[in-house]
Amino acid sequence: MDDRTAVLIVEDDRNIVDLLRSNLLARGHRVLVSLDGTGVLDQLEEADPDIVLLDLMLPGVDGFELCKTVRERSDVGIIVLSARRGETDKIRALNLGADDYLTKPFGIEELLARIHATLRRSRPAKPQHAEATSVITAGDVRIDLDAESVTKAGRRIHLTPTEYALLRELAIRPGKLVSHSTLLRRVWGPGYETQTEYTRVYVARLRAKLEGKDSTELIVTEPRAGYRFTADAT
Repeated sequence: MDDRTAVLIVEDDRNIVDLLRSNLLARGHRVLVSLDGTGVLDQLEEADPDIVLLDLMLPGVDGFELCKTVRERSDVGIIVLSARRGETDKIRALNLGADDYLTKPFGIEELLARIHATLRRSRPAKPQHAEATSVITAGDVRIDLDAESVTKAGRRIHLTPTEYALLRELAIRPGKLVSHSTLLRRVWGPGYETQTEYTRVYVARLRAKLEGKDSTELIVTEPRAGYRFTADAT
């Protein structure tokens, strides 16, 4: 993170807002607040935040629907902060486009680490070594690693930063088994190695965008082990 990072807090608990605001401001970040979820879309457009910290239980607003709408409008990083501890709630939020899900109560250092990890995906560092090829093809899917773009049958496919980061980690190892823990560590960061629901949800999102009903399976599931990416021979 740096002093240009803008964080939008969508939370109705003023004590939590005050805690988050004071810690983020102390680290030089710009902080925006919505106490009830209204006006969030206007703030997205006007302030262009880097991260949204989203509570699901807001007065008069469905937090899940708000998560979905924010994702449809923006690639901003979304970290859900919720007292809902059920796995179904986490999976639903991830399916709607959340990048991460943190249950209350949480430690401020853990939250800051998750913000940093989400920003790392949205501001990826260039690889330190050159890949064997900068373009990977799999059927009618073409992944240009230099341009960080993905097309299917010549049509550009929009991927969120997290979706692209996951696809890239699979695509640069064509045919090789990549374990859940490796993907979680490399895409989400250290400490996520047991959160296999993240990979399950995001692989499903990639399949929905890149695999057609009649096309070859792009990402092959190896039960209880991980995934393989099917690429054309070069």
